Amino acid sequence: MDLLGEHAFGKLNVQNAQYVLELLDQAFELCRSQQCQAMVTAPLQKSVINDAGVNFSGHTEYLAAKAGVSQVVMMLCGDVQFGSPPRPILRVALVTTHLALQDVPRAINQALVAKCIAIIDHDLKSYFGITHPKIRVAGLNPHAGESGYLGQEEILHITPAIQEASARGIYVTGPYPADTMFDLKSLAEVDVFLAMYHDQGLAPLKFATFGTGVNVTLGLPIIRTSVDHGTALDIAGRNMADSSSMYAALKLAYDMVQKNRRYGTSGS
Repeated sequence: MDLLGEHAFGKLNVQNAQYVLELLDQAFELCRSQQCQAMVTAPLQKSVINDAGVNFSGHTEYLAAKAGVSQVVMMLCGDVQFGSPPRPILRVALVTTHLALQDVPRAINQALVAKCIAIIDHDLKSYFGITHPKIRVAGLNPHAGESGYLGQEEILHITPAIQEASARGIYVTGPYPADTMFDLKSLAEVDVFLAMYHDQGLAPLKFATFGTGVNVTLGLPIIRTSVDHGTALDIAGRNMADSSSMYAALKLAYDMVQKNRRYGTSGS
């Protein structure tokens, strides 16, 4: 693989977009063939891939398509950076990922929410060693719909999905109002918070973990982790970037490999 165009720190070049995708393809195949045990990805500038004519919304969706998986779950996790040590771990998963806000309500349905819950339950057992994961689910609307007065998604889709998962033995509760669901006092009782859309879940996550979070793709046949931040082109090549999130992503990938060996599972 060779770069086709000129390259410089912090300068995007659409001619090199295919090179970036080929690197992802190669890493994925190395993992799928078990020559490597995990993939850890750095930030990627989505706009330059799209400018090259490739419909690309992010690593998560791209790797799902490569794997032929109909649904994956984006989950971010990190140590809460305030309060007295030992600091608790906050994990936040998303039902929808890189969607315009106006498209979120149409995307949410019972099958989607139920599948997300099932993937989370499976992979937290397989890769995190949590024998009986406790999942807390947010509503979509303010006050979780206020019994239908502020929206019907909770009644029509989210609550039935929670009931379906509960009937299958998964420990899941909700829907909760998103503005009160993320309670630091509840971290000892909740393994994952499931949000309906990107900023609903990641705003509190990134506030609490202060840039040390890790992005994990659940539901893939491989282990994949990533940093929780973007490309920061303005400081590229200036020796100013904070490597904390990359270090955390590498460490979590290693831990997931070890847990997967210990529990004798092979992924979703």
